[in-house]
Amino acid sequence: MEEAILFNQTSSVTYFRLRGLSVNQKVQVGMFSLFLTFYVLTLIGNILIVITIIYDRRLHTPMYFFLSNLSFIDVCHSTVTVPKMLGDTWSEEKLISFNACVTQMFFLHLFACTEIFLLTIMAYDRYVAICKPLQYMTVMNWKVCVLLAVALWTGGAIHSISLTSLTINLPYCGPNEIDNFFCDVPQVINLACTDTHIIEILIVSNSGLISVVCFVVLVVSYAVILVSLRQQIFEGKRKALSTCAAHLTVVTLFLGHCIFIYSRPSTSLPEDKVVSVFFTAVTPLLNPIIYTLRNEDMKNALNKLMGRKERKEDI
Repeated sequence: MEEAILFNQTSSVTYFRLRGLSVNQKVQVGMFSLFLTFYVLTLIGNILIVITIIYDRRLHTPMYFFLSNLSFIDVCHSTVTVPKMLGDTWSEEKLISFNACVTQMFFLHLFACTEIFLLTIMAYDRYVAICKPLQYMTVMNWKVCVLLAVALWTGGAIHSISLTSLTINLPYCGPNEIDNFFCDVPQVINLACTDTHIIEILIVSNSGLISVVCFVVLVVSYAVILVSLRQQIFEGKRKALSTCAAHLTVVTLFLGHCIFIYSRPSTSLPEDKVVSVFFTAVTPLLNPIIYTLRNEDMKNALNKLMGRKERKEDI
């Protein structure tokens, strides 16, 4: 409430104008069809993964517990930006109120940062499972899994609150056009009518550092896993390699955007929109495809779930 009062006192800007992905109406209609398809498939794929993991008791393991969290986050992450983008396709002005913009930034960074922490925890889970299999159930027991889940959501919330607070307290009294299809901290602070150099440094040291450090930790973890697999000969080696390859693909796609956007000064580049599309619309869709097509356990569980549904319908 105090932040809203402060804003009204220091700024004449009450809304922002989003430029979107294109000004060409025909291109926008084509993108609407494409991204609507992406969004529907994202919802279906990720929700189906969550239902399958809950339904099949054989998937009640730490790895699939974290995978269900990833699918839930992907649904939420995509929902923060894509529905607004689809609605703006049919709008010439593409306006978003200040409060709605702040809300979008908060949830965008909440789910993005939580996913980064989650991917790091999933790498640690695979490290323990492959490199220390005899200690796996002791190290990754359910109490530890729940505590890790609480910790990653708490970390994501703290990160999001800190960035949103930095943004909301700046004065906005002039330009209000955002060169993107959603509100994000780097683009919004560029519109502030004050020196934001210190804020930009804080953003790089916060979001950029988290992205880079987690990426390095993930790469090192999977490098150790691969070295360990080379020294072992067992039936599950191929399965372990497949799982690690899936995780690395997701990590590269997701963290690549974060490093590109948040590890540099808040300047707008032509590539930003393309990278943002992959970040918000494509990656959440690819996650269920990667984890189901490369995972025999998930495919078997999905077939079992669909088979049960078909039998119920026949009855």
